Amino acid sequence: MSKLFSDTRLKRQHLLDLAFRNTTRLFAFLVFAILAGIVVSLLIGSLPAIKAFGSKFLVSSEWNPVTEQFGALVPIVGTLATSIIALLIGIPASFGIALFITEMSPRWLKRPLGIAVELLAGIPSIIYGMWGLFVFAPAFAQTEPWLTEHLGNAALIGPLFQGPPMGIGMLTAGLILAIMVIPFIASVMRDVFEIVPPMLKESAYGLGATTWEVVWHVVLPYTKIGVVGSIMLGLGRALGETMAVTFVIGNAHELSASLLMPGNSISSALANEFTEAVGPLYTSALIELGLILFLITFIVLSLSKLLLMQLTKREGKQS
Repeated sequence: MSKLFSDTRLKRQHLLDLAFRNTTRLFAFLVFAILAGIVVSLLIGSLPAIKAFGSKFLVSSEWNPVTEQFGALVPIVGTLATSIIALLIGIPASFGIALFITEMSPRWLKRPLGIAVELLAGIPSIIYGMWGLFVFAPAFAQTEPWLTEHLGNAALIGPLFQGPPMGIGMLTAGLILAIMVIPFIASVMRDVFEIVPPMLKESAYGLGATTWEVVWHVVLPYTKIGVVGSIMLGLGRALGETMAVTFVIGNAHELSASLLMPGNSISSALANEFTEAVGPLYTSALIELGLILFLITFIVLSLSKLLLMQLTKREGKQS
């Protein structure tokens, strides 16, 4: 009797274990199914625009719903330019915040600073957009003449800072994005900096290393994967941000060398025009913009993965 009961129990445990494995496997493959479904739906929706415009869609700056002539160059440039500006400002600021919290902040100040960073990350993007439009843009319009006067005639970067002081434009959108991505990058950097074993840092300090040398030679090599991950998280937020950018970028399908002029991004173009799209070709052009944004994000993530693989290989050769 006891043997029969034991066999029944083992059989039931085996069935439960098998069901658990298959359920987790289903959830894992569900990720691939969702990803494949998104790609296929974007491709199907983009087919009319792909057949009508081909590769010229990527290099054309024309966007005319009346004549049904569409090009993605302006939104692509706007998306990349605002994201690059956001990272150029956000990465150093986030690194400084994380470094101060983990290495130099007094104990009583660490927790309030950490909470403040997390609160900034939790603010809805539309609030950033409204603040940018009604508060930051008018104040920044007073600063733009100074930028034009001091940087507008520079050798290489001069054309980037020429134009009327309107307050809204590509540079304003990039600055707002920088403020938005800083909490995400800084919070992840802070968390990965805190997992460095204290013994490693104390050993470096014991050998006479400065705080910067400890960070550069101990903390960053130990946490490089997490640091790159935080940057990719911020870049993903910047590439896909919609409402905040829509408020301050100007939403103009015009290609300009100046960062002070209005522009457009893929996300803001989709947010502004999808509900007004009339006709299958107009809708398909907008869907193709979404497909391009997906491909840009995929390429960026793939390049970051290759970078990490190269860093790992070099580390192995050096050791």
